[in-house]
Amino acid sequence: MTPDQLITFSVVAEYGNISRAARALHLSQPAVSGQLQALQQSFGESLYRRHGRGIALTSAGQRLLLPANRLRAAMEEAFDARKANQTLAAGTLRIGASTTPASYLLPEIVAQFKRAYPGINVQMITGNTGEIIAKLTELDVAVLEGELSPDTLNQCNVQPWTTDEVVAILPPSHPLAKRKSLDLNELATQSLIMREDGSGVRNLVIKAFASQNLAISGYLELAGVEGIKQAVRAGLGVGFVSQLSLGHEDGTLVGIPVNEGLTRSIRIVLPIRGKPSKVTQAFMLAMQRPS
Repeated sequence: MTPDQLITFSVVAEYGNISRAARALHLSQPAVSGQLQALQQSFGESLYRRHGRGIALTSAGQRLLLPANRLRAAMEEAFDARKANQTLAAGTLRIGASTTPASYLLPEIVAQFKRAYPGINVQMITGNTGEIIAKLTELDVAVLEGELSPDTLNQCNVQPWTTDEVVAILPPSHPLAKRKSLDLNELATQSLIMREDGSGVRNLVIKAFASQNLAISGYLELAGVEGIKQAVRAGLGVGFVSQLSLGHEDGTLVGIPVNEGLTRSIRIVLPIRGKPSKVTQAFMLAMQRPS
């Protein structure tokens, strides 16, 4: 017996008539009769008998009807799921994003995406770059800042999206706050505040100092952008954050470019190299912006 035969049997049992069932299935009456005959031969017993202009199920047919109905319902559910997926009427999108894009770039894009596709359940996981890379297998798409490991570049589909600049932040009262730009040599003499290990900002800043053979030690380490800002406001030293994070500041912080130009890429990472899902493709289309 085949799934098609069982589904046909379920429809015939519902209509109680082979001709009406054939019309509902968009098949010819001989095709439906042929499937029923093949099913009976496979089952080894008569499943129905003629009754007036229709059919009546035998006791064997009644027993087979239950699994046939379950199979038909499962197939109809599968077809409904396929239709919903193709039309983006339902589904789930799992996004991973490092701190800067999660806080300052993606919220508006996600809001627009949800307005366009209200049936899609969006789940966004945030963390520093290292934390999101560790969870790539759980995601449909990730948006990451800074450098990526060779393994990530080789195993994933990585696409450029946009760029970002990391600036030094100080309180307005700091002696360097009036400067148009700052040099790494000057910054190396200051009390510095760094993001936690795994942060794209931290990696970029430390690499910049290392490129100038400048040793930094004894810096204060804090998790998260807001922690860095609060420490700088409190006068604990000079911090480093994305320029994007200063967009809504109230004047309690000053962001100053570093001469070395602490710029970095923000990239889209697809955990699989194959064609992304329709939901993921729709989200990437919503993300289109100058790179």
